[in-house]
Amino acid sequence: MILRRGDKVSETAGFPSPELVRAMPSAKWLHPSASGLRMTRSGGQWRVSDEGPFDPRELVAGYAFIEADSREQAALWASQWPVADAEGHAELEVRQAGCPGGCVGFDMQTPPQGAPADLQPAQLKPGMQPYAVLLRSDAGSEADLEPPAAIIDTMNRANLAGIRAGIALAGEGLRASSKGARVKFSGGKPSIIDGPYTEVKELIAGYWLVQAESIEGVMDWVKNYPYPQPPEMDVVVELRSVHVS
Repeated sequence: MILRRGDKVSETAGFPSPELVRAMPSAKWLHPSASGLRMTRSGGQWRVSDEGPFDPRELVAGYAFIEADSREQAALWASQWPVADAEGHAELEVRQAGCPGGCVGFDMQTPPQGAPADLQPAQLKPGMQPYAVLLRSDAGSEADLEPPAAIIDTMNRANLAGIRAGIALAGEGLRASSKGARVKFSGGKPSIIDGPYTEVKELIAGYWLVQAESIEGVMDWVKNYPYPQPPEMDVVVELRSVHVS
């Protein structure tokens, strides 16, 4: 997964530019964080812990999936990022997709591996707004700790139920940043820095793409999802609306 990190440019109303959308047709772009919010589960209770805008250094502005044989190959791909983005000063994060323990990823083209034969991927419906639900990282996710098999099974079943309901469009976990890299551009020239990274609060451990009529509908979905963290641990998610071309 290639994550385009946030900055002052991505937090403006004109992002992404039409040139960037044309250059990266497979990418998903997030609206500025002023319209987003963060939710925290603490002590078994959910609350809106913060409303946007957020510090750009903690944000994801967009993402795309690629297939690569190695971290080095993925970083090389990222180093060819369109110069139309941020006037050659963008920062990208290369992360290995996959959920420790076997939680199955899915998208709008392919149902999860092992799904029932009659299950079709959910598609974006007219009048519905797509939202990215970003699960913020913690010490456990950065250590690639594997949840118990029963928890993984519950998550997989919840994802399937979300697809059947036409709510969940895509979802994937991310491995620890030690398996990733960052590509920083300065004046259009890239430099590659291998992980891990110490700024855990700037990282995400996984994401879902869901659709709802309003952000309140996404909040309901967030509250009912069976996250891998045990009840006594805090869970922080960020909700961001997604740009529709």
